[in-house]
Amino acid sequence: MDEGRGREHDAGAPHVTGGRTFDEVRVGRRVFVALAALGALGVTVGASAQRGLANVLGSGLGGLLPGGDRFRLYSISGAYPVISDTHYRLAVTGLVARPLMLTLADLEAMPSTTLVRAFQCVTGWRVPDVHWEGVRLSALLDAAGVHDEARALTFESYDGVDTESLTIDQARRPDVIVAYRMLGAPVTTEHGGPVRLYVAPMYGYKSLKWLSAIRVVRDVQPGFWERNGYPVNGWLDGSTGATDITPSPT
Repeated sequence: MDEGRGREHDAGAPHVTGGRTFDEVRVGRRVFVALAALGALGVTVGASAQRGLANVLGSGLGGLLPGGDRFRLYSISGAYPVISDTHYRLAVTGLVARPLMLTLADLEAMPSTTLVRAFQCVTGWRVPDVHWEGVRLSALLDAAGVHDEARALTFESYDGVDTESLTIDQARRPDVIVAYRMLGAPVTTEHGGPVRLYVAPMYGYKSLKWLSAIRVVRDVQPGFWERNGYPVNGWLDGSTGATDITPSPT
């Protein structure tokens, strides 16, 4: 899921990031299952049904329903980890020939990739035409030198709670990046900065925020959301296999 962290809270005042206005909505684990069901219904029947549900359920939950091309902010850990640009470090370890400890400046010095893609949450809301910039994850793997027996990656977050996973083949797609800019500006703390994972062809919960570590491993290890009922492979086309049915454009 996305976007952000914090304690459970009703919709807050709008704030501006990179020229767009986003409503901050923070959600605790208590409403997670309800959001998933209502978000799916919203995609099917549209905003009018969502407004009706909001009236029944109350403004706190109703404000989280999809619609309006805005990011939703919610919580896992109950806090936003604040990491300064100068103190940021990304570890790349595990089954690699050359373990890496990268600063933000190191990442920015590598060849960059820019993507313009929609961000889609599994609960139904969607933000179109989000500008992303960062380093292809495959470039980091090449720099570290992945061992032949490696089959997957695990990802850790500075929030100390969220984790994620990808297979090596998924990680080497050209539309999977370690992002340090979005919406024409550095990635903000609320959106998972200074550095986050962006997995363009999958639902937002795969794009882990506040990326702190990448570990190369032998087998896929389900992440936080997968251990709480989400598919390990959450492709935007609805498939859940190791590869998507309809590959995204490069």
